[in-house]
Amino acid sequence: MPSKPIHAANGFLVNQFWWFLGDKDDDDTAEKSQAVQRDQLMKSGADDSGSLEILCRFATDVVAAVVDEVGVHRVGVRLSPFTEYVDGTDVDPEAHALHLIHFMDKLGVLYCHVVEPRMCANGEDGKLAIPHRLLPFRKAFRGTFIVNGGYDRDEGDKVVSEGYADLVSYGRLFLANPDLPERFMRNAGLNKYDRSTFYTSDPAVGYTDYPFLEQEIGVAG
Repeated sequence: MPSKPIHAANGFLVNQFWWFLGDKDDDDTAEKSQAVQRDQLMKSGADDSGSLEILCRFATDVVAAVVDEVGVHRVGVRLSPFTEYVDGTDVDPEAHALHLIHFMDKLGVLYCHVVEPRMCANGEDGKLAIPHRLLPFRKAFRGTFIVNGGYDRDEGDKVVSEGYADLVSYGRLFLANPDLPERFMRNAGLNKYDRSTFYTSDPAVGYTDYPFLEQEIGVAG
């Protein structure tokens, strides 16, 4: 049986629970979410030190349920603690993600796949740089730790060699380069992805129409 990834990132259900329960804005939704928190705390008899466990309860319950169903050696979890999506954001992303990762580590979950915060401009040359804020998560998790977000070939090799991650995943680069490992191995040029074709209903355009390296070489020859 293959591994069973739990998608707890990018605004999916587990991610939404942190946004809803931690909302601090002064609107009706926030007031209701804060009331839910207060009610849960009162019913559980927990003080402030127990609130983090309550806020992460849905996430930990989901992970535990999948582990019970398929076995811990087949379960992986993807997280994007710093993602903002459809006006949603986690008010305490590091604390929530770290609590869940500690829980995953105790269970022995196979892998943890985490997305970096958005790239920021380097103050010296203005170029975009990866924030590299996942080290606390890496230290807390003894399974396979996978990072994602803004990496190219050289930066990916660097973080693996330095022990910051076990593996690096590539999304947009892989979409635009179906033979990405071959291109990396040859240090060949990469196709540029077309952001305007992301998340369209067309089954080919932007998904299966990027050329392989051998096709480019054939055309050039």
